[in-house]
Amino acid sequence: MKLNTFMKSMIVGGIAVAVVSSTTLVGAAQNPKKEVIPAKATSKNLIVLIGDGMGAAQVSAARYYQQYTKGISHLNIDPYYVGQATTYADRGEDGGKIVSGIVTDSASAGTAFATGHKTYNAGISVSNEDVSKPFASIIEAAEVNGKATGLVTTARITHATPAVYASHVRSRDNESAIASQYLDSGVDVLLGGGKQFFVTKEEKGKRTDKNILADFQAKGYTLVENTASLNALPSQTTKVLGLFGNSHVAYVPDRTAEIPSLAAMTSKALNILSTDKDGFVMMIEGGRIDHSGHANDLPTLVQEVLDFDAAFKTAIEYAKKDGNTSVVVTADHETGGLSLSRDNIYEINIDLWDKQKHSSESLAAALEAAKTPEEIRSIVTANTWITDLSDEEVKQIMAGDGSSYKREGAYNAVISKRLLVGWSGHGHSAVDVGVWAYGPIADKIKGQIDNTQIATVGASIIGVDLAKSSKELQSKYLFPKFKVNRENVVLYPAEALVTALGGTFKGDTSAVNLLVGKNTVTVNLTAQTAAFNGAAASYTVDIDNGKLYLPLVAFSQLTGKTLLWDALSERIILR
Repeated sequence: MKLNTFMKSMIVGGIAVAVVSSTTLVGAAQNPKKEVIPAKATSKNLIVLIGDGMGAAQVSAARYYQQYTKGISHLNIDPYYVGQATTYADRGEDGGKIVSGIVTDSASAGTAFATGHKTYNAGISVSNEDVSKPFASIIEAAEVNGKATGLVTTARITHATPAVYASHVRSRDNESAIASQYLDSGVDVLLGGGKQFFVTKEEKGKRTDKNILADFQAKGYTLVENTASLNALPSQTTKVLGLFGNSHVAYVPDRTAEIPSLAAMTSKALNILSTDKDGFVMMIEGGRIDHSGHANDLPTLVQEVLDFDAAFKTAIEYAKKDGNTSVVVTADHETGGLSLSRDNIYEINIDLWDKQKHSSESLAAALEAAKTPEEIRSIVTANTWITDLSDEEVKQIMAGDGSSYKREGAYNAVISKRLLVGWSGHGHSAVDVGVWAYGPIADKIKGQIDNTQIATVGASIIGVDLAKSSKELQSKYLFPKFKVNRENVVLYPAEALVTALGGTFKGDTSAVNLLVGKNTVTVNLTAQTAAFNGAAASYTVDIDNGKLYLPLVAFSQLTGKTLLWDALSERIILR
């Protein structure tokens, strides 16, 4: 394996700075991305299902559970297995540290299978540069072709996996911006959790600007927030925003009847989208498989995989009846490093896997508040089969596991040991993930593939042009790294931004010139002053770690265009 990195050096103020412009991870054992030229469609519709965090062990665990507790020998996805996909991301930064990207997150993996491009961890459908460009997703390309589109998830609808299909931000944490971008995305059906990113802090939300639910309703979206209102949608409904939780949709063992299953959401979405004569593209995510994996909560994880498998059954039954629909299933990564064995014991206590009543998440607050061993024992006994919790196990829970999961993590460690399953930790792993498919797409993604091929092959199957849609987006927006000085002026990396705008950056240790066409901005690095076409300019000049930063007005004058800064989405609007 090697890391191919294109490096540039910039001399500013006597300091040589190496700037990573782009990075590609290349491995001899990995298939390179296959560019697929848009062709005549062989399917009218495409359904993509993502089991977030669903590695091979997660699939096996759910299958074993069904076999030994319900007498059902196969999962619904099993007959459609076609191969496996790599999951690695681009090289990038994590807390100021450069990481290889071999272990991906949902944002970079999602960008790959939504757009056909790699990016850095946390990036939502943008390129891996100091001034990033947006990449169009298969859903955005389908919108251009007049197709109906939908996003369905058990996570927040603004979470990374759905976000990569209909928004563009440098950081997945900017969920308020993702919610706002959905408003202009054209996506017809949005079903999941995440109400907090649509309402203000005064309304128990996260937004600092305004409640945007009325804006969705003004654009024709019907708002639904429970099973009854979802089921009551009129047959002529074409646009729906369903928010079934302030944060994520509740785990399967914690749900009430008012919270729809992933299969129920999938069924309603299909009913709505299938009325479009031009066809549809939709993504369905089992988002909480990942969350239960992070927590190391196996009993809940198994229920989440089965919830996802039931949604797949709904989708595949539609596809078979329709006769003009391709279906593909995969995962963004594996979560938790799950092992279906431990302690050199050739056994797993599968008869105990359904003895936990509710998720560990539902116990977390009570576990943290417990003051005595008796309280810990009471909480554990009320939620499990365990009536003989040892003093050692009680101490283990009260001490926490040293991670952010604290006592919940320690509780799950105790449960996992009794279930005879193991975990490598609370994070993601770099293992390949399974691929399942039905319809014309199945023959195109067999064997060992890269996750980018989910997007490029899918686009070819339905006859949409990802490259053309990306080009259109890139003519509208840029997503730069930026800084805000003490005077609250937003400043941008000068070399990277002028290059992204089609100009050039030239200079030495004393002065630099930024050129776009016949216009020039000259910066005296020593005096930290600037001039535009020879006349003094009152730009703020900032040099940070050898890198020159300038305000947007400088670039507006250089290009002769009125460039605008969208502070919410942290992007420059070019037109």
